[in-house]
Formats: sequence, structure tokens, C-alpha cells
Amino acid sequence: MSKTEQAIGIFDSGIGGLTVASAIQKLLPNEKIIYFGDTAHVPYGDKSSSAIQFYSEKIADFLLSKKCKLIVIACNTASAAARKSTAEHVKNVVVLNVIDPVVDYVSTHFNKSTIGLIGTKGTINSRVYPKAIQKKNSKIKTNSLATPLLAPMIEEGFFNNNISKTVISAYLEKSSLQNIDALILGCTHYPLIQKEIETVYKKKKQKVKILNSADIVAQYVKESLKQQKLLAKKSTPKHEFFVSDYTSSFEESTKIFFGGKVKLKEVDLWKSK
Repeated sequence: MSKTEQAIGIFDSGIGGLTVASAIQKLLPNEKIIYFGDTAHVPYGDKSSSAIQFYSEKIADFLLSKKCKLIVIACNTASAAARKSTAEHVKNVVVLNVIDPVVDYVSTHFNKSTIGLIGTKGTINSRVYPKAIQKKNSKIKTNSLATPLLAPMIEEGFFNNNISKTVISAYLEKSSLQNIDALILGCTHYPLIQKEIETVYKKKKQKVKILNSADIVAQYVKESLKQQKLLAKKSTPKHEFFVSDYTSSFEESTKIFFGGKVKLKEVDLWKSK
């Protein structure tokens, strides 16, 4: 197999990274995707940085064993805690994350603006977004809010219903998310509730641009493969999906994005040998 035909490896703590995988698949239909959801450790938001770095490196090793030509950390918390350590750990394969592409996009498109940011406690406490945005464009102000209930809620399939509407509204009513020009969905789970978030702001008659990282990251992946001359030629790829702990809700969520019959394979990367 030539390197151009090798897969793109994508991983997340759970189903959130499927939003990134789906965006990549739509933009690059010739590319094969190998996805790993670390459902045994979801959510990453309340884990220590050292634990997340350990998980990320183990998963990266697994994706390398599958001959992936590029790896995407499709999780904001893991990107915040482990993007540097994972990139250093991996040899001869580019590792992309979901933070840098969004920071570049915001810094370029929102001069002299106030940007809202929602994410897990891990992502928000790291302050990685405001630090990186400030470094690239000091005229942008960032207001951050940890929204720890959202990822577990989405992981359990609670979105587009009364429960999710109540939780989302309660968070978006916080003062830090008022009078903003745009809102960064700082967790790859959140595009699944993007319409609900947009509805809240529409009802408040506030024009807030919702920034979905999935499409931005997909474009980044395309440019990286293009630069490395690794874009796949015409093909009909057979995607593969792995989890560290099988859940039927994860399999159903995968079908929403990729249609047809999706077969999840359970792999315990932490079982003692």
C-alpha cells in the first residue's frame, strides 16, 4: 500500500470527534478514516493533564500500528493537554489538533471583536485559547465559560430535547457570554447542539457567529496532506471505528454521521500484557 492510500487517524474521548471525522469525510471523500473513541475514559474534561497525555500517546501508538499517514487529535481537552507531547511522541507522522486551526481562523477573521468560548473544565482552565488568540491578535477579547454538563449529556444522547434546551439556555444566560460577536464551540461534541445554541441567541435577538471547529479543522487536514503530497487518489474507502469500551449509543451516533451499518470494534489499549 502506498502512503497516499493509508488512512487518516482520528481520536477523541468519545463521540464528539465524529463531528470532525464527518467533516473530513465530506471534504475529502477519497480518504480512509480510522477512528478511535476512548469511551472507557470519557469525559476527558475532569482528568489530569498527565492522564490525558498517557491516553493520547497510547492511542497514537495504536493508530500508527494501523499505518495512519496523519493523526488528528479531535478533542479540545486532549489538544490542550497533550498536543505537544503527542507530536513529540509520534515519529514521521504529522499530528494535528483542533485548537490551532480555530485560533488561526479567529485571529484572522475577528479583529477588534469579543469572542465567547465554551468547553470542558480542562480546556477552559488551561487558558490555551485566550493565550494563543491574544498572542496572534491582541485586539481580540476572549470570554470563557466552562460548561461541564454538555459533553456527558451529548455522550448519553441527550440533545435536541427539553433536557438539552434547559441546560444549554442556563449556560448561555451567564454574563460572560453576553455581548459577544462569536462563540467558539470549544469541544468537538458541541456541533451536535449547534442548532440549539443558535436558537437561544436568535430568541434573544443577538447576532452571534457560532464557530464550529470541525469544518475549520477539515480544511487544515486537507492543506496538510496537500503540502505533504499525501492526498488519496480516487478510491472507495472503508472506514474503521474502534472504541475502548463498547456502547450501543456510540454505535448509533456513528451511524448518524456515516450512515449504513457501522461495526464498532472494541480494543482495550490498557489491558496488562
